[in-house]
Amino acid sequence: MEPRVEAIWIKRARRGPMDPAEHATAVAGQGLEGDANYGRSRRQVTIIEKEVFDRVGEALPGARPFMRRANLMVSGVRLRDTRDRVLAVGDVRVHVQGETRPCERMDEQCPGLRGALADDWNGGVYGIVLDAGEIRVGDPVSIEGMIGESGSRATG
Repeated sequence: MEPRVEAIWIKRARRGPMDPAEHATAVAGQGLEGDANYGRSRRQVTIIEKEVFDRVGEALPGARPFMRRANLMVSGVRLRDTRDRVLAVGDVRVHVQGETRPCERMDEQCPGLRGALADDWNGGVYGIVLDAGEIRVGDPVSIEGMIGESGSRATG
């Protein structure tokens, strides 16, 4: 199976519910329209791996991907050690800023989830949107070069 977007969630408010969506509008330098993190400087979009949640679900049957409170779930790509790389999501590119560390909110939803996601970048990544565009469930995903390499451009 080709790497792809498996799910999209939009968080309307801080600590608010994660609303599933079939598509989201990404705005360069801002994030996903309608999301509580819209306009933040570094953590505009958060991304998790389906394969991580497949493994976590075996150990914690009550764990569901939306509990991680990420915006996108992708499959077929490993997010570990992708800081300063560009993640292409359909026509949108995201500059990965770093690892998303799980917080106590994870255990409020499913006891043990925080610990299950704590190591090896299992909590996913966060980044800034480089290009405006639509992201849809099923869009292809790939990891491009480092920011500053040929073909990758950084934004303010």
